[in-house]
Amino acid sequence: MGRWKPDARSRLERAALALYREHGFAQTTVAEIAERAGLTERTFFRYFADKREVLFSGGDALRQLLVSALDNAPRALSPIDSVGAAVEAAADLFEERKDFARKRQAVIAESAELQERERIKLASLASALADGLRRRGAGDMAASLAAEMGVTVFRVAFGRWINEKGDRSLAIIMRDSLNELKLVSAGK
Repeated sequence: MGRWKPDARSRLERAALALYREHGFAQTTVAEIAERAGLTERTFFRYFADKREVLFSGGDALRQLLVSALDNAPRALSPIDSVGAAVEAAADLFEERKDFARKRQAVIAESAELQERERIKLASLASALADGLRRRGAGDMAASLAAEMGVTVFRVAFGRWINEKGDRSLAIIMRDSLNELKLVSAGK
């Protein structure tokens, strides 16, 4: 069954997304995903723990990237600007996968289970960013607020990016969204 063919992970992702969109997430089985990809179920489980992981497998890499970017942000930046630099740095991770991101979000929007998983992922990112801000010397309240607002900027900007008709980069949309948040919080 084709396990020697290259790019098994990507083939599984494409097959899963197509099936999730055709039949719904809950109705799609791992066996169907593997068959559509021309692979075995065993191969599927080499890449993903379960069928949800097709949609969430990049979470650890994203968290590591955000924390690393936060750690490398100039020390003179405020907590919110430090988080802004981190989320903007993460934008490159998504630029080449915009079509996948659109399809992924459409599948998540149709499933309460997946929406909950997405909220858990975002909460985990906020927690990691807050911890990073505390390591940088921010107080608990400032770290928590800046991290939550940074994740909100990320979420809102990401939604705008995947739904926008133009070709503005995610990084620019994130920067614009952070600036808008600053204006709103300043009462302007």
